[in-house]
Amino acid sequence: MKDMSPLEELRHSCSHVLAAAILRLYPETQLDIGPPTDSGFYYDIDLDKKLDAADLEAIEAEMKKVIKENQRFTRIECSREEAVAKIEEIGQATYKIGRLDDVPEGEQVSFYQNGEFIDLCAGPHVGYTKKIKAFKLLSIAGAYHRGDESNKQLQRIYGTAFPSKVELTEHLERLEQAKARDHRKLGKDLKLFHIDEAVGAGLTLWTPNGAVIRQELQNFISEELRMADYDQVFTPHIGKLGLYRTSGHFPYYKESQFPPIVDPGTVERLATEGCSCADLSNQLDSGEIDGYLLKPMNCPMHIKIFDSQPHSYRDLPVRLAEFGTVYRWEQSGELNGLTRVRGFTQDDAHLFCTEDQIGQEIKGCLDLVKLVFTTLGMSDYRVRIGLRDPDESKYVGDPEKWDKAEAALRDAAQTLDVDYIEEPGEAAFYGPKIDFVVKDVIGREWQLGTVQVDYNLPERFDLNYIGADNEKHRPVMIHRAPFGSMERFVGVLIEHFGGSFPTWLAPEQVRILPMNDDLVPQAREIEKLLKAAKIRVSVDAIADKLGAKIRKVHMDKVPNFLVLGKQEAEQGLVKVNSRANKALEGLKKPAEFMSELLQNIANKTLPDPKEETPKP
Repeated sequence: MKDMSPLEELRHSCSHVLAAAILRLYPETQLDIGPPTDSGFYYDIDLDKKLDAADLEAIEAEMKKVIKENQRFTRIECSREEAVAKIEEIGQATYKIGRLDDVPEGEQVSFYQNGEFIDLCAGPHVGYTKKIKAFKLLSIAGAYHRGDESNKQLQRIYGTAFPSKVELTEHLERLEQAKARDHRKLGKDLKLFHIDEAVGAGLTLWTPNGAVIRQELQNFISEELRMADYDQVFTPHIGKLGLYRTSGHFPYYKESQFPPIVDPGTVERLATEGCSCADLSNQLDSGEIDGYLLKPMNCPMHIKIFDSQPHSYRDLPVRLAEFGTVYRWEQSGELNGLTRVRGFTQDDAHLFCTEDQIGQEIKGCLDLVKLVFTTLGMSDYRVRIGLRDPDESKYVGDPEKWDKAEAALRDAAQTLDVDYIEEPGEAAFYGPKIDFVVKDVIGREWQLGTVQVDYNLPERFDLNYIGADNEKHRPVMIHRAPFGSMERFVGVLIEHFGGSFPTWLAPEQVRILPMNDDLVPQAREIEKLLKAAKIRVSVDAIADKLGAKIRKVHMDKVPNFLVLGKQEAEQGLVKVNSRANKALEGLKKPAEFMSELLQNIANKTLPDPKEETPKP
């Protein structure tokens, strides 16, 4: 029987109630799987009828009837052969029998029954259906059987359940907030980014407004890197397969990479030899022929920059930084706006240091990540240390060096004054790592910045430096990315701020609203003054009522706007309104407002915490 928390047990039981209700309403349904999740539960079903919101209401009503009947969850154990017969008897052979393939020979199989419903299941469950006090069906989506796109697409019904109605209500309110903050919707409304099928799924087009946010973030981190003695580098988007064979990324992670590119001459030669696609793939995997790969990682190229010249211990640490674009072949069903894409830019850096320098360098990396989160008002975070699992074979390198790397991360994590947990099996194949898991303003967690210690890639690439003893020594490598990726980070920020960015990040920082056409020339003069100070400003010169102009300011989430009426113009003043900082508000001379705003921008002041949240 699988270990489950009480909440998981409750949600798992609710998924069985869901399946029971579906079979009552649609007896021809073939059931696949229905596990609990971190936020609720789902059940994958095969049904010719395409379900809609009205069907969900009917299913939910039927679930309430099942719960009211207070059915007992009863465990039934039998042999594999008996299980096959039982599955066929209940008419659920399409997907359920295939799950028995994973059952070891001679092991007992378990079913759970509540009322007339029987399901192949390891359990556990609550005792009776009446223990399910608060649940809600949420949505329907498509899902391939076993996650394989070559299989039939099923319908996945999502729901959630909590021990009490109060907790359920709070969760549903958070979901409404999440819907209002959805970066995909806000990204479109605020013209921040565009994803076009003609370009390719998961490939982001940064429109002018979004490009401003990305560039400001890049400028922010670049300045911090400069002060911390990092050197900026640039590397190509494509590299030889041999480079990634040496690093271990190819072919071991072939499924998550774009297919290799073979030069036209080799393709022509292989075609004349009758080479099939499978033969070509095998020869690329084995190294019989070479090719090129859209880079899935920046680290091998940074390694080659480090290795392009000799180094003494006096040169170390060497810190190489790049906003480097990489490419991963994510499954189409996993793509999600900016937060899951196929091409993304990492704020990547790789540090090459001596063993004695590891602790200090990790601390410097962690301090940088903390600075990023604090500046953006994301100070509610926890730390996760990903360690190797000694029982798994995917990890490369000397166990003794793994122990040293893991110890260095533990020591560094203790300096952060935040809780941290250790997770065996979550390390990268080449080394352990620290991940920052950040909570946004509505309590959702996002895995963002990461720091990794790596003894293995320097070994694979035979890196060395000359030590104080005039002998060759192997450097240690640290991988570090405070944002993780620009795409994902901006997606999270859009949702964290609900599109209402602090002034320093806002694509449009100020909008000037002249109250009539006669005041437009004076508004243009103020615009010119602010633009000279590199403030992003515009004039709404459209002939419209002031109320309509102000509504548009709020819709466009511009943090500051200036109202210019006849009386203000005669006095050489503007009326300042600010969502970002109430201290800026009032009647002021344009130059006075500009000075205060520039200070606000320089300080990276966060929005007023009383700013109302987005409406669903």
